[in-house]
Amino acid sequence: MKLYYIPASCSLAPHIVAHELGLDLTVCRVDHATHRTEAGEDYGAINPHGYVPALALDDGSVLREGPAILQYLADLKPEARLAPENGSLARYRLQEMLGFLNSEIHKGFIPLLYARLAGRWVETAKPRLAARYAWIDAQLAGRDFLMGGTFTVADAYLFALTGWGQAPWLTSYYRADIQFDELHNLQAWYGRVRGRPAVRQALQAEGLR
Repeated sequence: MKLYYIPASCSLAPHIVAHELGLDLTVCRVDHATHRTEAGEDYGAINPHGYVPALALDDGSVLREGPAILQYLADLKPEARLAPENGSLARYRLQEMLGFLNSEIHKGFIPLLYARLAGRWVETAKPRLAARYAWIDAQLAGRDFLMGGTFTVADAYLFALTGWGQAPWLTSYYRADIQFDELHNLQAWYGRVRGRPAVRQALQAEGLR
């Protein structure tokens, strides 16, 4: 398998999951400006949508969209419990959370990351995103991780997204003008996740600190 990624982007989430699972996975960096891979490939031929992540499978097919990739990877080693069993209510709760992160948090960051293009829209988008994070902070009360006591792929996804407003090591492209200093549950969760060996390995592999 080969994971196509851009450092500090949402593709950090499956990169973390691959390290959590100890998968034999090749990673291939995509240049954000040229849309070419480090191997010289046209990334548009791999993913016509142009964004990461994409996961090339051993049979030659390609999986796109982060939530699908995260669950696929988790199901390769179900004993690691990064996703609950398929068909269980807990799995649907995970999918519910991944849908929320994808539509409300991930997309909520876009106007902040493109603030000059978004113009006045940032004035609306920023408090909306802050309100969504306040909800997440409330969900984390009394929990070590987003879905309860166990680290899951949802934590990996949220960590990658939250870094856009939290991590001092990010490039200017993936830095949003939003702070989470008052969200104490979120802050504690972020520290726990960042301290995981697999997370540190993925950050180091992407040249992040």
